[in-house]
Amino acid sequence: MTLYLFLTLAVVSVITALLMVFSKSPVRSVLYLILTFFAIAGQYILLNAQFLAVVHIIVYAGAIMVLFLFVLMMLNLNSDTEPQKSTVWKLIAGIASGLLLVTLVGALRGSIQISTPAKLDGRVGLVENLGRVLFTDFVVPFEIAGILFLAAMVGAVLVGKRDLQV
Repeated sequence: MTLYLFLTLAVVSVITALLMVFSKSPVRSVLYLILTFFAIAGQYILLNAQFLAVVHIIVYAGAIMVLFLFVLMMLNLNSDTEPQKSTVWKLIAGIASGLLLVTLVGALRGSIQISTPAKLDGRVGLVENLGRVLFTDFVVPFEIAGILFLAAMVGAVLVGKRDLQV
């Protein structure tokens, strides 16, 4: 059952990713990308990484895709104002991407080895284990990252603040 669910999610993620790339409308591309993110989150759930799946949906499908849609609405893209590329440039891009694909396949050939663990632990990927490791082994880097984020937020507020003329 898990294999069929994996294959279904894999096919859905590949198809929606291809639809995203080949879609003419930028808004539809963003929506297809959201569907791809949901399929990938399903893969995370199959790997027993529920926390990663939830964070993936909240961060990517939620926040970043909303920002993409806002940027697309602000840009007001029209096909009339978009410069058209000649067929020579399209041919060059196709040849370059094909050569890149051949290079990647040649570099990765024989390097991918799939091994299954002898015994799967049901507690792998749980938030409890992540919190325990985060607050015992990595507490200092975690606190430094928190201070860095706080400084970045204060800096963003100060940069975005208007100067009041008195």
